[in-house]
Amino acid sequence: MVNPVYERGRPSMFYCGNDSEAKAVVARILEQFGWEPADMGSAAAARAIEPLCQLWCIPGFRQNHWTHAFALLWS
Repeated sequence: MVNPVYERGRPSMFYCGNDSEAKAVVARILEQFGWEPADMGSAAAARAIEPLCQLWCIPGFRQNHWTHAFALLWS
């Protein structure tokens, strides 16, 4: 999870919470680890973020390949 390398850019790491100071620390740690921090808002957003783990597992189990990630694209 540290310094991920992908041909198409940095992967996103989604996070949320109700403490803005804690979220700022998390964002800095994610950047230091090589991820693109993606703030999803309050802790209520965890309900939407958590199922992404299940979605991430599907290609891993199907192909036995675990070096994939999500990226949030902006236009």
